[in-house]
Amino acid sequence: MPQHPVSDMIKNAITTPITGDIVRGAIELESTETGTITHRLPDWARAQCLDPQLAMAEAQPSGVHLVFRTTATEIALEAVPTKRSYVGMPPRPNGMYDLLVDGKLVQQATIDAGHVLHIDMTKGTATPQKGAPGFARFTELPSGPKNIEIWLPHNETTELVALHCNAAIEPGRINAPSTPNRRVWLHYGSSISQGSDAASPTGTWPAVAALASNVDLINMGFGGGALLDPFIARTIRNEKANLISLKIGINLVNADIMRLRAFTSAVHGFIDTIRDGHPLTPLLVISPIYCPIHEETPGPCNFDFAALANGTLKFQATGDRGETARGKLTLQIIRDELSKIVTQRSSTDTNLHYLDGQSLYGPADYAHMPLPDELHPDAATHHKIGDRFIANVFGPNGVFAPS
Repeated sequence: MPQHPVSDMIKNAITTPITGDIVRGAIELESTETGTITHRLPDWARAQCLDPQLAMAEAQPSGVHLVFRTTATEIALEAVPTKRSYVGMPPRPNGMYDLLVDGKLVQQATIDAGHVLHIDMTKGTATPQKGAPGFARFTELPSGPKNIEIWLPHNETTELVALHCNAAIEPGRINAPSTPNRRVWLHYGSSISQGSDAASPTGTWPAVAALASNVDLINMGFGGGALLDPFIARTIRNEKANLISLKIGINLVNADIMRLRAFTSAVHGFIDTIRDGHPLTPLLVISPIYCPIHEETPGPCNFDFAALANGTLKFQATGDRGETARGKLTLQIIRDELSKIVTQRSSTDTNLHYLDGQSLYGPADYAHMPLPDELHPDAATHHKIGDRFIANVFGPNGVFAPS
């Protein structure tokens, strides 16, 4: 169904281009013929890895949001999303745009238009289909001056064209007068941190934790891409952040990309690089949440093609348990090694801390809130993980507690 032009939706609309002064949570903005693409890795880092999976994940704006003040009661964000269509699978829902007024979620919208990437997982192919811009529209907003945040879809690349409002806007400030010491939290992780299967961008577990804890989030959770890449460590090193957390493990087992000897050295090197730019910043290392298929069985992880043939997405571990003696990684091995590394280093680095991921989601949780595809938490579990992170990390006795 074609979208109506702005003039038909908003009377006397004021059009504002998307610029860096209203974007939060992105590392870099890329100008295109159509508008702006937000990136969660800088250009130089993207050039060091041509993996299409990472390229897709880092351009999906998890945690990225527009922030501005306005008296507008009608707002339309014009954008060109890139949707994913999986052959043989039910259609995926459109990416969600969450609008917050003065910190509270008040409306959600989607865009039907956009590009489509047709993915055949059995053949390993992806065929693009070009589309047109559309509008995420928000109406009947409260009158008077207010702070607006529009959180972009966490799982759908979004090329931003412009904002259209029935009143002028001015850039929002990170440190509002009521929160002069608002901190920036940079979090690194896998698709679970990016928000796979969360209901909306403010429903990913890092967003749940950040919004409730009144911190600004830079989400460097990359689906399939938390592989301890040195260019990501250098990116974290270069970013301004008051708090840093690293959720390490599940993708290394999924991809079967390294053995224990290389893993230990890579973790040390990753932390060393970050410490070059953040020598005293509170740094929390988080081990994997509970995931039965990989607790004792190494990777690689693969699709369960029998389930896929029936239209169900599930994953399975295909490694041999006997190969752990030769250094293959499981989640249990990774938890033990991360705990040892942090214990060793924290004797001289008192701002380095460890959190067992099973305190966020453990075996008892799996019993009544199982992972639907055996790998990723569902929408309700994202909120559960976020709430537990708040209590364990941002709470009064947590390592990120306000001073």
